[in-house]
Amino acid sequence: MARVKGALATRKRRKKILKLAKGYWGAKSKHFKMAKEAVMKSGNYAYIGRKQRKRDFRRLWITRISAGCKANGINYSTFMNGLKKAGITLNRKMLSEIAIADAEAFTALVEKAKDAL
Repeated sequence: MARVKGALATRKRRKKILKLAKGYWGAKSKHFKMAKEAVMKSGNYAYIGRKQRKRDFRRLWITRISAGCKANGINYSTFMNGLKKAGITLNRKMLSEIAIADAEAFTALVEKAKDAL
């Protein structure tokens, strides 16, 4: 029986890595060893970035809500506490959208939060 070499699998594996490294600067996109290291590192950054995106959006929403609250003469923490006591369960994403798109509705929410305190 003929001896089987791993050339096909090796080429396939290397092509896969080099395809992922396409567009990288310098030898990182051409040389397998450097490309492999760069792809592994970028995979780690991507993994971390998926976690950070959730934090970043939450911070953005809180900043927007806080700006809307300040315009209505109340701070963020007091507003959120008032909403909780009033029994209004809107998440921060929706509250920030309301603060941006519909100022009158947000003012009404602020008034309800103030009344609940």
